[in-house]
Amino acid sequence: MASWQFTKGLHDLGNGAWAYLQPDGGWGWSNSGLITDGDQALLVDTLFDEVLTDEMLRTMQNATGFERNGIQQLVNTHANGDHTYGNGLLENAEIYASEEGAKEQEEVPPEMLAAMVQGAPDMGELGQYVLHCFGDFKFEGIKPRKPTKTFTGEMTAKVGDKDVRLIEVGPAHTRGDVLVHVPDDKVVYTGDILFIDGTPIMWAGPVANWIKACDLIMDMDVDAIVPGHGPITDKKGVSRVKDYLNYVNVEARKRYDAGLPADEAAKDIALSDFDSWIDSERIAVNVATLYREYSGDTSEPNVVELFTLMSDLAKR
Repeated sequence: MASWQFTKGLHDLGNGAWAYLQPDGGWGWSNSGLITDGDQALLVDTLFDEVLTDEMLRTMQNATGFERNGIQQLVNTHANGDHTYGNGLLENAEIYASEEGAKEQEEVPPEMLAAMVQGAPDMGELGQYVLHCFGDFKFEGIKPRKPTKTFTGEMTAKVGDKDVRLIEVGPAHTRGDVLVHVPDDKVVYTGDILFIDGTPIMWAGPVANWIKACDLIMDMDVDAIVPGHGPITDKKGVSRVKDYLNYVNVEARKRYDAGLPADEAAKDIALSDFDSWIDSERIAVNVATLYREYSGDTSEPNVVELFTLMSDLAKR
């Protein structure tokens, strides 16, 4: 693997492919990508607010010459706001998303996060954790743009002479996760199927779908793998994410079969080889999702309870 530094800004992957990175890759600090060929450009994901997205688009213009209105296509790899809230700054772009991803975008508007942050000072320790996760971002005044074209399974977009494969692999991290594969450039942008040096968070599951998505990436002929969060990686990084998912699944299942409640299981599981990863408290969400999967419970997660438990685990 070529040696890329995990520094903020635009990184040239070669042949008109780029990655935009945001250390440290924790809550909200997501990555993006730009795919170009001739006078055509496609953006992979926007950022968590319009200030950050504007800064990214200016950086891309300085490096590539593509103004934001010259970016004709945008892919949202999934619905989370740190990959979609900047969509409104690309007024002319066709926006692609999976059908489920597009539906899910409507469920957490930026106004909801703005209200959470505004109310955080009155929420005690939970509020402190909310500010840790979201306090660095400006959610007020965001004007979202929804996807304009959706698909299921797989579709191919064209950027100049390049084929860009959009491959639906959700539900996994969310209900509508998509990989963006550029075979000619030997690059794949994974969205939040990959967190590198950070703990994955499984809001949707099933875990088998996420593991299958990792295997799909492993089978690709790629030189650069751009995760949703963290540094550019190679297949060793993909394998580590898969190892984490398998490990937590095995450990959670033991405790589920023993009758231990999900919150106690999350506290009981030792992170062993993964304890150096940031945001380790996300195990609370992962175990809760696995428990729902084991029991056949199709209800939505209780987000307030899960953030409360993550806040408690983060102090340990």
